[in-house]
Amino acid sequence: MSVVRTVLLLWVCVGPWVSTYGALVISRDTKVQDNPDRTRHITKRSVSDVEIEVQSMKVDCKVASRFAHTVMTTVAKNKGNSSKEIFFEVDLPKTAFITNFSMEIDGETYVGEVKEKEKAKKQYEKAVSSGQTAGLVKASGRKMEKFSVSVNIAAYSNVTFTLTYEELLKRRLGKYEIMTRVKPNQLVQNFEIVADIYEPQGIAFLDAYGTFITNELLPLVEKTVTDKKAHVSFSPTLDQQRKCPDCDGTLIDGDFLIKYDVNRAESFGDIQIVNGYFVHYFAPADLPRVPKNVMFVIDISGSMSGQKMDQTRKALLTILNELHEDDYFGLVLFDDNIEPWRPSLTKATEGNVTAAKDFVKTIEDRGTTNINDAVLKAVEMLITDAQQNLLPENSVSMVILLTDGQPTAGETDTVVIQENVQAAIDNNVTLFCLGFGYDLDYGFLDSMAKQNDGLARRIYEASDAAVQLQGFYEEVASPLLSDVHFRYPEDVVNSLTNSHFKQLFNGSEIVVAGQLNENDVENFLIEVSAHGVDEYVIQGQATAQEWDIIFPDQEYIFGEFTERLWAYLTIEQLLDRKDKGSPEERANATAEALDLSLKYSFVTPLTSMVVTKPENEENPDDVLIADKLTEDQRVGPHPQADVLYAGGQPLAFLRVGSASYPPSSYFDDSYPLVDGDPHFIIELPEKNDALCFNINDEPGTVLNLVRDPELGIVVNGETIGDKKTDSGSRVNTYFGRFGIVHEKLGVRLMVSTKEISVAQDSRMVKLQWSHSASVKGANIDLHITKDRSLTVTLKDSVKFVIILHKVWKKHPYHQDYLGFYTIDSHLLSPRVHGLLGQFYHGVQFEVSDTYPGKDPEKPDASMFIKGNKLTVTRGWQRDFRRDVKNGEKVPCWFVHNNGTGLIDGSPEDYVVSSLI
Repeated sequence: MSVVRTVLLLWVCVGPWVSTYGALVISRDTKVQDNPDRTRHITKRSVSDVEIEVQSMKVDCKVASRFAHTVMTTVAKNKGNSSKEIFFEVDLPKTAFITNFSMEIDGETYVGEVKEKEKAKKQYEKAVSSGQTAGLVKASGRKMEKFSVSVNIAAYSNVTFTLTYEELLKRRLGKYEIMTRVKPNQLVQNFEIVADIYEPQGIAFLDAYGTFITNELLPLVEKTVTDKKAHVSFSPTLDQQRKCPDCDGTLIDGDFLIKYDVNRAESFGDIQIVNGYFVHYFAPADLPRVPKNVMFVIDISGSMSGQKMDQTRKALLTILNELHEDDYFGLVLFDDNIEPWRPSLTKATEGNVTAAKDFVKTIEDRGTTNINDAVLKAVEMLITDAQQNLLPENSVSMVILLTDGQPTAGETDTVVIQENVQAAIDNNVTLFCLGFGYDLDYGFLDSMAKQNDGLARRIYEASDAAVQLQGFYEEVASPLLSDVHFRYPEDVVNSLTNSHFKQLFNGSEIVVAGQLNENDVENFLIEVSAHGVDEYVIQGQATAQEWDIIFPDQEYIFGEFTERLWAYLTIEQLLDRKDKGSPEERANATAEALDLSLKYSFVTPLTSMVVTKPENEENPDDVLIADKLTEDQRVGPHPQADVLYAGGQPLAFLRVGSASYPPSSYFDDSYPLVDGDPHFIIELPEKNDALCFNINDEPGTVLNLVRDPELGIVVNGETIGDKKTDSGSRVNTYFGRFGIVHEKLGVRLMVSTKEISVAQDSRMVKLQWSHSASVKGANIDLHITKDRSLTVTLKDSVKFVIILHKVWKKHPYHQDYLGFYTIDSHLLSPRVHGLLGQFYHGVQFEVSDTYPGKDPEKPDASMFIKGNKLTVTRGWQRDFRRDVKNGEKVPCWFVHNNGTGLIDGSPEDYVVSSLI
């Protein structure tokens, strides 16, 4: 099932600090369960939403023969009497290429320009030298990328944002899917989603719905389907968008989906020819499935312990049930030892499957990771059995590798492993690599799979990991053809995309595109040959109908779509090719992909879009860069990573040695945190808001941050002060040491700015911040990124991330200090407490009566929380999750007097005698 995902978001920044409660967008993927009363209340207290009016939001998607062209347009007006900063955000499919972006401000248009990445980097560096450091694109979710840009709009002015991107829809499990995520977070005067689909083969079925669609909104989803065309629209009025008749909360918050397929014929497929370019779609109907020979190669190293191993067992039990009786299968388990289930592949009879399931139930995690020997053993078994005629003659052989780590035993050089595997397979087997989580070298798995006609897929560490594994298997479970060749007359076509494919699987589709010599359609003969249950050969003469004949009532859809489709597909395949072959072949593929990316204005991993914002006195060279992320740059337990720039080098994460600095979304569940002097920030996504407070105490004070008596987890932090303090100045304190104890697991961890020591039972290991390291144990995993961060994973439980803030050694006042963040805090028990722990399961509050404070830019308000009425101030604190050096301003309601009235009891109640 091909998935196109889009998110359209907009929010407002007022003055030099961000007003989250006045926002027009929830920037986190969090399900908000607002009640109508609270929605009215938040709207009433908002400073900016009455001044910034989103006048229209429109998503316009046109699909011509699977090629999707989407334009996202938002118009906003600053109705206030002072300038405001407006942010525009769009989530788009990670497989899509941005082709255009523009901002129109008071009649003047600012257009993004696609440039070679190196040239764009130089322009960006010039802007950085004047103090501008923002990138435009970051990963968002498993399958999407977030494009965001902000612009300062003068009083009473309008701005129109327009983003365009294109993508070839890929058929998966018999469907194409377009998904648009909309989160305006306010009522929009003119809101519209429109999709027009043109399919000359004819539309077999089409469905359209939304996750936010209520029974009242359902009639507004208009769907018109004729033989070859479909029109879908959704355009609710202001009143229809409301959560309730008297409130300003919006129902429009979720995903709008369109799923469809086209008619299939028992022929050589469908050919579209427009202006000298052709595209050939091949997915014939009613082909019988071909038996498969599949080796499952399963990592059982120590890092697979706990939930990963449970989910792997669960997925394998389901997959084994789904094997066809004419399939052959085998299992190879590996850590530093290689353990085949049986010496040869086994036919998937009921008895053999039952025996395999019994074996799978006994799988336990143990040692290190020998990927090389495990894959070679699986390939050897497949080839040996084939040579001995133990496998069906007309069958497809494949290896499915599942691993969560990097090679640490046997051969550990990834280049050598790739060479060994490719030589062993020798085009006889397809290799699929499934990378479980993020503590692995995804680029290595991706390249190794591509070198052997397969693909890599990341399996995300989440509750649905077993479903992800099963879903991947379902895509490759039913091969229909192997060794598929497409042949066209050499004197008629040129510039062909790939025309040889290892397999065609049920529910998928093969696409070939190219150019015609002088529109020579009369001699356009086609032959498709492959191995199926029987030998498969089909020939035919391509015929072309003009699009204005097929669709006489439509204007030209969007330029010359077959040419752009050909360019998109060619670039996509060249980018794959640059990861394999000889150095010369890789260089040629890279150069050709770059040329096409520039010619067709595609933002690809080789190009960047440069957006020059309107000049102003403060930032005369305000330049932003939109880059395309590779899968290896999508790092973090949740696949979201900011594009950071370090020394002019675009990085999706900072990688040193074998460990990676956690990107922003690593902390998607880390709502309460503490960093800085010491600043406690309590993020509350369900309210789209945050609370913050400081604890001012003497250096050397030890504070309890987390205590979970049910799970036996304790986290304490010890404060340190500046090196020296000027007479009469306030003493600044920071956290300089943390102690983490898991009593039930017998784990004790001490972290200072100098070193990290971990003890379990009678064993102790000391590690230095000066070296990247990864330590995996039965009950605790540690990942150190040199001089950056420590990730602590407790078995079957919560994760903590400690960030090291390095300060110039000769600084006269300041010294190194630490910040503390929590991942998966929902895994802690309801009894958890502590300065941070008490907020892990949320806190209820209401804010009213906003009025000017001592600082005109920071209003005061009354807050009702825990039975107390407090005076709070709207301000910000620095959050160092996304920017370790400078931090990011997080808007919040500041609670004065050491959090009195917000925290349970008084600050003195959290002082403890020792760190451990």
